[in-house]
Amino acid sequence: MQLRHFLIIFLICFFLRISAQSTASQQVDTFSIEAPQLNVKKKIWIYLPKKYQNSKKAYSVMYMHDAQNLFDAKTSYVGEWKVDEFLDSISENKTIIIGIEHGNEKRIDELTPYPHDKYGGGKGDDYLDFITHTLKPYVDKNYRTKPDPNHTSIVGSSLGGLMSFYAILKHPEIFGSAGVFSPSFWFNDEIYKLVEKTDIPKTSRFYFLMGSDESEEMVPDLEKMISLLQRKGVKPKNIEKLIIEGGKHNEALWSNNFPKAYLWLTKNN
Repeated sequence: MQLRHFLIIFLICFFLRISAQSTASQQVDTFSIEAPQLNVKKKIWIYLPKKYQNSKKAYSVMYMHDAQNLFDAKTSYVGEWKVDEFLDSISENKTIIIGIEHGNEKRIDELTPYPHDKYGGGKGDDYLDFITHTLKPYVDKNYRTKPDPNHTSIVGSSLGGLMSFYAILKHPEIFGSAGVFSPSFWFNDEIYKLVEKTDIPKTSRFYFLMGSDESEEMVPDLEKMISLLQRKGVKPKNIEKLIIEGGKHNEALWSNNFPKAYLWLTKNN
């Protein structure tokens, strides 16, 4: 009887997903690009500002992970971030959004710079090489962008938050700011060692978002990392920390607070 109920629920969820309508804005498009570093072809989602087509202006660019969850309820796992709905509501949006689809079963490999004893992973450098050496050059060539680090940011949540943080440390000449949502600093202590031995530019900017009810370690890990950044000379004005009381590790937390993060990350663009 329980198996029958399970099958009924599964079929309902399956057909609801199949029949779901896309919620992506008309400003959202997709393209595919070879990723030789990962031996795959990557699907990329791109949001162009409403005024892009009728202007000759160049725009800043925000790179984001887990594109399936950013724009469309039909492709999202448990709810979209509604990035496009928010940007459509801004009269003077000056940023192109590049969403990179995760590799499904390879997501852990792609979004972790160091391996975990239990969960594996640790191929984040290949993923980052794809962004910096293949995807970004393609975007800068085919769209009107401001390619300098002051106008290039990278944003993600959970493992994507970890990878965004790693990216700005490894490539400050490319990424000037990072949106680090619910970062999985627990995955490997090597991330702290990297900060200790890295010369962080005074211009690098960090936006940290977290919920108070994610796990016992999350907030202490974040406080530890911020203290380390400050000891390395990062100025308080270049670190923004937002801890949402009662916030949990889910898409709702990241969606509801994306607008604040976006405005802070792009305020100098």
